[in-house]
Amino acid sequence: MRLSPKLEDHRIREGKFASVTGAPYGAFEMPGPCGERLTIVAADGRDTLWEHVSVSTRRRIPNWTEMCFVKDLFWSPQECVVQFHPPRDAYVNNYSVVLHMWRYIRGFPMPPGILVGFKELGTLA
Repeated sequence: MRLSPKLEDHRIREGKFASVTGAPYGAFEMPGPCGERLTIVAADGRDTLWEHVSVSTRRRIPNWTEMCFVKDLFWSPQECVVQFHPPRDAYVNNYSVVLHMWRYIRGFPMPPGILVGFKELGTLA
């Protein structure tokens, strides 16, 4: 995970979600590509091996364009990140307008591209 330099101007530096300049994690508030203000919380995965970014707006669930915009702020175009749909019994919905992206630091296999409509790239790290 790498944080885009564009994020520093939008880092939250005071209060409950404060982090210091240059930290590989933090909370950010910034304008999104569709006119909504985005709240983004990122964890670098050093303790869990899972990099994680949550994205929310004040009024609605983030859309595909907004999620792609945020993905590009934290990961390279060649990195694969996922959104999970856990078993219903494991659902936790603390905030109805947030979506999450995850990347396992050690990499994980991708399904064959023909099954999900993308070009074959093999296992991505």
